[in-house]
Amino acid sequence: MYQIYPRSFSDIDGDGIGDLPGITARLGHLVELGVDAVWLSPFYPSPQADAGYDVADYRDVDPIFGRLADADELIAQAHARGLRVIVDLVPNHTSSAHPWFVEALAAPAGSPARARYVFRDGRGTDGAEPPNTWRSVFGGPAWTRVPDPDGRPGQWYLHLFDVGQPDLNWDLPEVRAEFEDVLRFWLDRGVDGFRVDVAHGLVKQADLADWHYPEEPLSGGGSEGVRPPMWDQDGVHEIYRDWRRLLDSYPGERILVAEAWVQPAERLAAYVRPDEMHQAFNFEYLLAAWTAPAQYAVITRSLAATDAVGAPTTWVLSNHDVVRHASRLGLPPGTPKPNGIGAGDPQPDAAVGLRRARAATLLMLALPGSAYLYQGEELGLPEHTTMDDDARQDPTWKRSGGAERGRDGCRVPIPWEADAPSYGFGPTDASWLPQPALWAEYALDRQREVAGATYEMYRAALMLRREHGLGRGTLSWVDTADDVLAFRNGDLLVVTNFGADPVGLPAGTQPLLSSGPLDSDGGVPTDVTVWARA
Repeated sequence: MYQIYPRSFSDIDGDGIGDLPGITARLGHLVELGVDAVWLSPFYPSPQADAGYDVADYRDVDPIFGRLADADELIAQAHARGLRVIVDLVPNHTSSAHPWFVEALAAPAGSPARARYVFRDGRGTDGAEPPNTWRSVFGGPAWTRVPDPDGRPGQWYLHLFDVGQPDLNWDLPEVRAEFEDVLRFWLDRGVDGFRVDVAHGLVKQADLADWHYPEEPLSGGGSEGVRPPMWDQDGVHEIYRDWRRLLDSYPGERILVAEAWVQPAERLAAYVRPDEMHQAFNFEYLLAAWTAPAQYAVITRSLAATDAVGAPTTWVLSNHDVVRHASRLGLPPGTPKPNGIGAGDPQPDAAVGLRRARAATLLMLALPGSAYLYQGEELGLPEHTTMDDDARQDPTWKRSGGAERGRDGCRVPIPWEADAPSYGFGPTDASWLPQPALWAEYALDRQREVAGATYEMYRAALMLRREHGLGRGTLSWVDTADDVLAFRNGDLLVVTNFGADPVGLPAGTQPLLSSGPLDSDGGVPTDVTVWARA
């Protein structure tokens, strides 16, 4: 699965923002790369308070991305090339510009319009304090007070994310019916499934209890054995069983993919039981340290948990919400996971980061299950770590008071042609986020048909992955030492060296692909993964 962030993939009209016709024009790249399906981040009408994850209309296309007819054409052209299309669904919250919320603001407390969202009276004198202690994922309180229709201070509404993203009340049958209709709308247009944003957040603990523990809002794992009242409530599973029945009523294969930041792995596996979703993102794997013990532990836990419910495991290293792994893996060992990297922050070692990223990619693509790629990682793109703070648009940057750089660094428009305006992103120099000068060296036209290029490594890996049936294979460990991981998947031997000294391959093996050059004796150097015919 290849994730496209529409704003940053390809711009046809030259306004500096990627669009659906731009994606359609570059579907050939995805076929050449060798992916099976495309996941599109939101392209719906939106005020863009959170780059489209604040949806004002779930049944149309925002004019900055094109028209509904462009979505139809994209789906048709992708299918004609053998690519499946998954679209983002954002059910935890709407935009504050959604007609439902506009109606709610104009309605009195206790009205049916307000019942669609999570409105509550405040605490303290005259209700001047928020209803509880919850915090927004983007920083600041998770509640905003609004005036009553007569202008006096009124109730508060919940927004676990930006103030422009009010949370829906999923206890209300009307909300559930609305989203089932949205699913049908896009299924009828031919989409092959949905990636469900914040899938672990729809249902809240009924009493909206205060949360007194250190906040890790997206972990879902709880603190001191206590599950956060806003994440991973058991009630979400009833919703997804209903959705699964709906998808199963359509011909062909239609899938649901959960974005659920849930730990432990057994808790995440509940989302992919046979009558619920088909896949769930494996964020524990994405966040695992680059050491043999850490990688072994998370791979083993992940496979055991999903095997127990008969679902495939997913593997992912980068997406639109995290620092790109070509930079993340170049940070000094023990560095806490950064929410963005800026010019004043410790900078990754670019060479080490790319070397480890390539090794991590070959390790990931050899695992049984489904692999997710984020646009540009096939070029080895690093994070934009020196972006001027004045150019940042992620609401995290402002709501955290500049404490968190946010996600803009992984969302910079990708480079296609080294010497073209905006590096081939569009026909002009316009780019909604600034592209660094070093983008030229990563451009696709500098890597295509170049031996050893990251792009060619990805192409070769995806071809071999398909030829050897690795996604549907079975893993058997060969070596799990402190400095090396080795396993077999079918007739393929996979060796990753995390240590300082080279590791020899077993006699008689034939190397097929390597993330970096082998040493003069055929040994595997540090931070290199090799695929060999066993």
